[in-house]
Amino acid sequence: MTRVSSANAFAASVLTLQKRQQDLSDANERLTNGKRVMQASDDPTAAARAERARALMQRTDATQRALDASRNSMTLTEAALSDGGDLLQQARELLASAGNASFTDAERRDVANQITAIRNQLLGVANRSDGTGGYIFAGQGASQPPFIDRPGGVGYVGTGGEVRVASEEPLPLTLDGQQTWLSANTGNGVFVTRPINSTSAWIDTGRVTNPQALTGGTYTIEFTELSPGQKVYSILKDGVATGVFQAPFDPTKAIEIDGMAVNISGSPSSGDSFEIAPSEPNLTVFQALDKVIAELKTPNRSNAAVTQTVQSGLRDIDSVRNHLQSARSMTGEMLNRIDGAEVRVQDLKLFSENTRSAAEDLDMIKAISDFQNKETGYQAALQTYSSMQRMSLFDYIKA
Repeated sequence: MTRVSSANAFAASVLTLQKRQQDLSDANERLTNGKRVMQASDDPTAAARAERARALMQRTDATQRALDASRNSMTLTEAALSDGGDLLQQARELLASAGNASFTDAERRDVANQITAIRNQLLGVANRSDGTGGYIFAGQGASQPPFIDRPGGVGYVGTGGEVRVASEEPLPLTLDGQQTWLSANTGNGVFVTRPINSTSAWIDTGRVTNPQALTGGTYTIEFTELSPGQKVYSILKDGVATGVFQAPFDPTKAIEIDGMAVNISGSPSSGDSFEIAPSEPNLTVFQALDKVIAELKTPNRSNAAVTQTVQSGLRDIDSVRNHLQSARSMTGEMLNRIDGAEVRVQDLKLFSENTRSAAEDLDMIKAISDFQNKETGYQAALQTYSSMQRMSLFDYIKA
């Protein structure tokens, strides 16, 4: 027969009671905090998963901040390019009005002054701040406005290229101002036409009739008047005579050479010449306006010269405006990419939060049930211990 002393029985009851009390306290703390894993020792594997999830959430937060910075910058850039396009449209309309044959030199000078004001506004748009001490067209950064107005024209003093956000998504914070404002294609994008020394005729923008026949050479159209009313032209390529020699000139028909066609209007004189050269990506917004401003301010010009100014000016303004529009379209595409990246970042953040929650958070329904069970067990143990405390030797003898 095994004998158990009263002291041992009481000690065992106290230990059981203390353990149940500690279990109940731990369950209450978990229930209060909503955490299943309070410290790594509770579940090392789950704690490691939760820590990895928190690290991923921190990276997504950093990416979100980078996306916000890029969105703010691209929104400002898109607005600036929109303003630039609107100003160029105003300049275009003013220039078109200057082609009115009834305009006097003073009226054309007034138009030139209005275009000058627009040109200065465009310089302000190109030097627009990003609101944080930088400039949206500063490329890779500049401590001063990236465009400077010099006697020879507007120059770029920024650093070429773009600044991109430091994140997994390569999105820009700035645009290359050199590329945006100073690198439109001259002419029609394939070749550019210009008069060399004519004051009685003008040449249009021209068009490509056969892309495969283009040579990339520079052509000169020279006029000769063999007799009164009999005008002919010859074409030189890079200074060398071509097969077109003293061809009869008909102002109603286009002049064609090597996949290109141009129309020359007016009344070209003997010795007049025009040039067709390959297009180059070096036409600036300000150069296009400065040229027409200077020519509109020049007095005593023939109607043919004014018409040439208007046609060439409209061509150049359209080219730089289209170039800005392309940059604006690219900016809009960037904003769409930012929206898409933000959706992916939010999805990744939600996944990380779910992973962390699954690793360390409580199942509240199960936790409440466990807490109630532990509370019931503790109350039962407490009542048992209390009953044993009240028992005396006589109670045992009676039993």
